[in-house]
Amino acid sequence: MAYTHSITVPLPYEQAVERTRQALAEQGFGVLTEADITATFTAKLGPEAAADLGDYVILGACNPALARRALAAEPQLGALLPCNVVVRRGSDDQHTLIEAIDPQTMVRLSDSPQVREVADDADTRLRAALASLGHKGPARPDSDPVH
Repeated sequence: MAYTHSITVPLPYEQAVERTRQALAEQGFGVLTEADITATFTAKLGPEAAADLGDYVILGACNPALARRALAAEPQLGALLPCNVVVRRGSDDQHTLIEAIDPQTMVRLSDSPQVREVADDADTRLRAALASLGHKGPARPDSDPVH
């Protein structure tokens, strides 16, 4: 079962992290949390654990209006928020993989029509953010490189 949308971009890791933040902001998401998994693994498990994983950060993205609607419909959905977006080094130093939670995961856990509406909106926005990373300029609906 797929639970993320992903895209590989031809950008170095650090540049991809910054561009991902910008793309999320363009879609109304702020980054509430940032978990540097590489640094955590290095500190807690040693450098070899971090080397096995490579550069890896989890951005906790939140669109306040969408979060408010979701929590109004089902307060326990807070356990699934914010929307996590992973940025990790790709197969080489010039490629980076970006993966975002598929908001439809919430729908699979709830039968609420309000939750479905929020998930659909969040899904559209996250896909647009990822798609904008795949090329210069605004995302075109007919050229969605997001999986």
